[in-house]
Amino acid sequence: MFPTTYYLIRQAMSNVSLSNITKKFRAVTALDDVSFRVNDGEFFVLLGPTGAGKTTTLRVIAGLEKQDVGSVAFDDEAVDTFTPADRDVAFVFQQYSLYPTMSVYDNLAFPLRSPVHRVPEDEIKIKIRSVAEILRIAHLLERKTARLSGGEMQRVSIGRAIVRDPRVFLMDEPLSNLDAKLRESLRVELKHLQKTLGKTILYVTHDQIEALTMADRIAVLNEGQIVQQGTPDDIYDRPATTFVAQLVGTPRINLLEAARQDGQVIIRNSALTLDAPQQKIPDTLLLGIRPEDIKLSAQGKFAGKVMLKEPLGVETVLHIQSGSQNLLALVPGMTDVKIGDAVNFNIADDKLHFFDTKRNRLNA
Repeated sequence: MFPTTYYLIRQAMSNVSLSNITKKFRAVTALDDVSFRVNDGEFFVLLGPTGAGKTTTLRVIAGLEKQDVGSVAFDDEAVDTFTPADRDVAFVFQQYSLYPTMSVYDNLAFPLRSPVHRVPEDEIKIKIRSVAEILRIAHLLERKTARLSGGEMQRVSIGRAIVRDPRVFLMDEPLSNLDAKLRESLRVELKHLQKTLGKTILYVTHDQIEALTMADRIAVLNEGQIVQQGTPDDIYDRPATTFVAQLVGTPRINLLEAARQDGQVIIRNSALTLDAPQQKIPDTLLLGIRPEDIKLSAQGKFAGKVMLKEPLGVETVLHIQSGSQNLLALVPGMTDVKIGDAVNFNIADDKLHFFDTKRNRLNA
C-alpha cells in the first residue's frame, strides 16, 4: 500500500509518561491521579465515553493545559516547564483545522514555513511530495481544501502532522466525523502508516471498534480515572469492571445477577444453572456472558424462546428469553431461526466473567 522508506522520516521515536496527573477546572476534577506510559513506536489508545477526560489528557501532554499535580515526561525527561512548541508534538484534531482558501500544498507547507522551523523551500517540496505519496493525495496538491471530501481533508490534516516529523503524534478522535465505510478504510491506513513510519501515537476515541482494531495497548478512562490498561485482548477477554465489559463488545455483554450455591452458579429469575469455576468467586455476583459464547445446539443444555431477531448479514443477533431473563446470542450467518421459536443452547463456561456485586471488579 505504501513505500517502505521516505526521505523525511528520521525514525526518531519517543516514549511518553504521565505520573499521577490531576487536573481540575474549578469544582470539576477532569483528571484524577492519571498515570500511564506510551512506549517508543507504540499505537496507544485512550478509550472512554464523552466527558471521561480524554481530550484534557492530550492537552496536558501537549502543554496546552497545565496539570495541578503530577508530571509529564518524554523519553524519561520531565517536560512540565516546556512550552507546547518545545515539546515537539503534532496534534491532529477531530475538526480538520485546515485553511480553506489555501491549496493542499500550502496547507502541508504551513508548519514548515513557521518562524519555529523555517525549512528551506526546496526541502519543503521534497517533504510534501513524500507525504503526499504516503497518503495518496499527490493528485490533490494544487486543489483548494474547501473542495475536498471529508476523507481527503482528514488525510491532509494527518499529512500536515507527518510532514513536521514530530516526536509524538496526538490524535483526538480524528475519524469521528467520517461515514462508517470511510472510517473503516482510514483505520486500516492509519494503523499501517504508524507501523511503517514507526512513530509513537497517542490516539483518543470513544469508539471501541477503533480501539480494539488499532491499538497496541489501551487505557480505559472513566470520569477522569484510568480503570484498566492492557492489550486489546486483555480489555476484551479480561475486563476489570462491568464498565469496561460493557464499553467493549458488540452486541453488548450479557450481565446477569447470580449467586454461588453448592458448587453452582444460579442465575436469578431463570432456569440457568452453571458449574462454579475453580477460582474463588463471591456468593452474590454479576455474571458476564459475551453473546458469541452462547451457542445454539439441538442438544443444548439450556432452553429458551426467541423474542427478537436482528439479521446483520455475516451474523445474526438473537434475543432469547429464559425465565424472565433476556439473553443476547450471536450466531453466524443468516439463520433460519424465527421469532417465537423454542431453541436450545450451550454457554461456553470457560469464557464466563465474574464480577463482585459490591466491588464491581473481576475475580480471577
